Amino acid sequence: MAGIPRIDRAVVQLAATYPRAYNGGMGQDAQARSREEQARDLLDAADTVLAVVAHPDDESFGLGAVLDHLATAGTSVTVLCFTHGEASTLGGEHADLGALRADELDAAATVLGVKRSVLLDYPDGGLTDVSVDELAGHVESLAAEVRPTYLLAFDTTGVTSHPDHVRATEAALATADHLGLPVLGWTLPAQVADQLNPEFGSPLVGSPPDLVDLTLPVSRTRHHQAIACHRSQSTDNPLLHRRLDLLGDTEHLRLLRPHRPAPRARADDH
Repeated sequence: MAGIPRIDRAVVQLAATYPRAYNGGMGQDAQARSREEQARDLLDAADTVLAVVAHPDDESFGLGAVLDHLATAGTSVTVLCFTHGEASTLGGEHADLGALRADELDAAATVLGVKRSVLLDYPDGGLTDVSVDELAGHVESLAAEVRPTYLLAFDTTGVTSHPDHVRATEAALATADHLGLPVLGWTLPAQVADQLNPEFGSPLVGSPPDLVDLTLPVSRTRHHQAIACHRSQSTDNPLLHRRLDLLGDTEHLRLLRPHRPAPRARADDH
């Protein structure tokens, strides 16, 4: 794609250079420990987290309270966003919606304490036309720079069922499988999705209680401030505000990938 450099997916040998928090116990007796314990350990031990999302506002509307929780605890947070969100139908017409949403992302990231945000220029609504390997190449390249303790993404359903959300998570999972990184996925409880869908005609996909690995108490103060930064998308968005009302002061996470050693380099990786 024009304007987007091609990245060769060489194996990045990260584990040996990661901070001790990454290796500190996450690989020991992992099978014997509950998924909740593993997810909690990741949150508590994280030096650096790389969040992978599809659109500007995903980092706030979806992950905002979790990112704020991490940054407040001293975790260095980086956000990788694949598109400018220029195809959104919210917020009316704008001469250059993609540029506006890029500015909104920068403002929201500052509010949430995000150390760095990286915005790529794939077409909004077109991520499924891009190979998972190509997208994962960008995640791996950034992971080589920031050396995250784990990746954070939307649940495998995309939560809203948006194909771009699903594809962004697929790229995060492909990276995790290649590098041996853990992945936490933001999800909605099924009972919240089941209440919102008939109310708004939305296609939200929630997780039943047995698939929610961690319920996280959060503060909404900076979360709401970050949402307000995305004025083009949040001003007329009753579904978003109703969802936050139902969630209260909790967010929900799934352990999509536990920690495991990175695979050996393949012959075609050299």
